[in-house]
Amino acid sequence: MCGFSFTVFLSAFQLLPTAPFHIRDLGGSTFASGLFLGFLTYSSAFSAPATGAFADRIGPRRVLITSSLALVMFSLAYAVITDVRVMLFLVLIHGVFWSGLLSASAAYTTSILPASRRAEGIGYWGLSTLAAIAVAPTVGFWIYNHGWFWLCIVGAALNLMMAAIAWNLHEHPRPPRTARAGGSILEWRVLIISVTLALYSFGYGGITSSTALYADANGVAPKGLYLTALAIVILITRPVFGRLGDRIGYKPVFIGCLIFITCGMACLAVGGTRGWMLASAVIFGVGFGTAYPTYVGYVMKEVGAERRGAAFGALLAAFDTGIGTGSTSMGWLIQHYDFNLAFAVATALAALALPYFLMVDRAYRKITPNSQRPTPKLF
Repeated sequence: MCGFSFTVFLSAFQLLPTAPFHIRDLGGSTFASGLFLGFLTYSSAFSAPATGAFADRIGPRRVLITSSLALVMFSLAYAVITDVRVMLFLVLIHGVFWSGLLSASAAYTTSILPASRRAEGIGYWGLSTLAAIAVAPTVGFWIYNHGWFWLCIVGAALNLMMAAIAWNLHEHPRPPRTARAGGSILEWRVLIISVTLALYSFGYGGITSSTALYADANGVAPKGLYLTALAIVILITRPVFGRLGDRIGYKPVFIGCLIFITCGMACLAVGGTRGWMLASAVIFGVGFGTAYPTYVGYVMKEVGAERRGAAFGALLAAFDTGIGTGSTSMGWLIQHYDFNLAFAVATALAALALPYFLMVDRAYRKITPNSQRPTPKLF
């Protein structure tokens, strides 16, 4: 599964940074270039609850194979499309299969992890995606210099490799249909409490899209200093802190992560000098890198095996919505005001994540899991 996820993100993050340049080469505007990632993110977010539930019904392995083969077709189509409008329409459909890929892979990985070490295992698995993201853009731009067509062909080849890996995965027996059929398609409990993720991932969306500009505006070199430091911090700290939730409890560790995330965002709101940026990367990296595996361990304690895909779909929907909204909204705030205000807004939303989580947590833990109750309601 680490090999599968590494290949997934190696393919995706060769395409995503280069697609805006290709759209501009086709005569599209800067706004249209930004829409490519925005459409993919929002399409993935809105479809994830449904595609995750679909994975529960037919099995994660089948979704992984189907989605990988679909991505082969998308890559080949991008290679020959010359109309920006058609390309943007296609990426909306692409996002649906992307959400299925992410939800199904997370559900499959969770199914092979022992419950007592779930957060630790998710943390290790997540490092494979981080490693891919670290190298993929550089490789992607190198291939792009040789032509967009060849970039798409390499992407299609990687997608075929993904399908081959998925084909050789062991198919786990699924619960009887009577156990899976009850209840809503959507995992509403997880979706509502996962608003916590949307609140703090808003700032992460701004970090990925704006920290290089922030560094440039303050004369900090290299421009990618923040993202590089952030990746290094997560790579170092996740194997160490990722297991804490399994050992001392998911809730207290996740609360600590939210505090670190808020403090890290606050550093960027205070200033964009090299010192403040490095301080933020360290503090935010410790919290952000540990938060996701800890949160997954927390949520999955209350989710039956037959609803894991739906749960991860709800989680992905909240996370992607936060990232997409943060990236676009903070860009607007920076353009019309300044970096400090934009990161101050992100800090405020991250600070709201903690009281929201504590409030909804009480209701979440009182609800019978969906596998035992057909129509759960939070309030």
